[in-house]
Amino acid sequence: MALFSQQPGDDGLPGKARLPAMLAVMITTTMNVLDGSMINIALPGIAANLGVSASNAVWVANGYLLAVAMSLAIFSALATRIGFRTQFAGGLIVFTLASAGCALSTSPPMLVCMRVIQGIGGAATLSIAPALLRHIFPNRLLGRVLGINAVLIATCTGVAPVMSGSLLSVLGWPWLFAINLPLGVLAVVLAIRCLPTPERRTAAAFDKSGAVLSAVMLGAMIMCANTFSKQGDAGSASFALLYGLVALTGGWAFVRRQQRAPEPLLPLEIFANRRFSLAAATSMSAFVAQGLTFIALPFLYESVYGYSAFVSALLFTPWPIGIILAAPYAGRLADRVAPALISTLGLAVFAAGLILLAFLPEAAATWDIALRSLVCGLGFGLFQSPNNREIMGNASREYSSYASGVLAIARTFGQSLGAAIIGVTLSLAAHLSDADTPTSHHSLMPVQAVHLGLWFAVAASMLAILLSVGRLRVSLTSQEGA
Repeated sequence: MALFSQQPGDDGLPGKARLPAMLAVMITTTMNVLDGSMINIALPGIAANLGVSASNAVWVANGYLLAVAMSLAIFSALATRIGFRTQFAGGLIVFTLASAGCALSTSPPMLVCMRVIQGIGGAATLSIAPALLRHIFPNRLLGRVLGINAVLIATCTGVAPVMSGSLLSVLGWPWLFAINLPLGVLAVVLAIRCLPTPERRTAAAFDKSGAVLSAVMLGAMIMCANTFSKQGDAGSASFALLYGLVALTGGWAFVRRQQRAPEPLLPLEIFANRRFSLAAATSMSAFVAQGLTFIALPFLYESVYGYSAFVSALLFTPWPIGIILAAPYAGRLADRVAPALISTLGLAVFAAGLILLAFLPEAAATWDIALRSLVCGLGFGLFQSPNNREIMGNASREYSSYASGVLAIARTFGQSLGAAIIGVTLSLAAHLSDADTPTSHHSLMPVQAVHLGLWFAVAASMLAILLSVGRLRVSLTSQEGA
């Protein structure tokens, strides 16, 4: 295969050494994606089995997400000090052992604690996975391998509901965690033996103050988004605003710290490259649109159209299928054509698909729903891998771990913000519907709220297009100057 052939001038690992190293990263990615997707589906069963309310069971998912979000920037910087292979293998070991702890948990506090530890291990690997791929493969193949990675994520997302349903019906929820054990052991062995060991960029003291401030900022942002998405009274809204204030204050203090620190946690000069900054902002806007849509569609399928949860899961599959069809070709093309151009075209297709979903009639055929969802997947597949290549390719190799962390943060917070926006929309709709009187004409019916959420997703995708066009102009200007 072209991925594993050596050509003169290639950087990265030698041809034959790339396959086992790539497998270590890909298996780890598979575990992380399946773990998140399958556990969300299992929350009702976990709540019933452990005898807790649904609101408390949600912390099985939120604990993991919060730990990942608070750790991403920290591990992006730590990798430059302890080494990529050491951190990746260590994170894998923590994630695998915590998975065993989750499977053996007998109480809600124990399970949530294990999920937090699991999230820390996951963040150690997620924060540098794209950077490792850049060190494994030569730059001429970066778009292609990022396209394969996007296909893997889409495939895992598509099969997760079926896998989760099968395991839950036959073996029970602990096996959703136990399945990570053989995969984790294999990935650890491959990581220790086969991953490259890029030189440590610095041996300077770790920016502890920056680490604390980044954890406070990112954690408060996630809590603000989660609280807003579930608000139902003035008290929860007040908590959301408090978290938002903490996030803003922490963010201001973090930036000030990074400007003064001799070895900052996140070097701000990485954002001096306008193409990098615009690509990261484009990614976050696109994931806001995706996060909005992924929450809105189940309400549309089940509450409006009356489909069962199983059929609703099947109606999601055209989206990842579209990514699987488009991402490999988009990644390969991005190695030869301007990645920003391909990403912009992909965003246009993605936005068109979202508009089609927003215009779904009250009685729609399943093939019609699937076709519109497929258009979204094709567009997102065309966008994602070239955009990721643009982010990683516009940061120097010594800053690759930081670029990888920015990529993970943009994805995590884009999806969280999207979930918060649709949560607020649905909560307001329910509140106004309950308070509706014969003299009120401003209430939002649930179907209208869902469609409004989809139009918010369209708006986010349009913003992503504007940002992407902006970097196209920067790219053209730099080429003319050269």
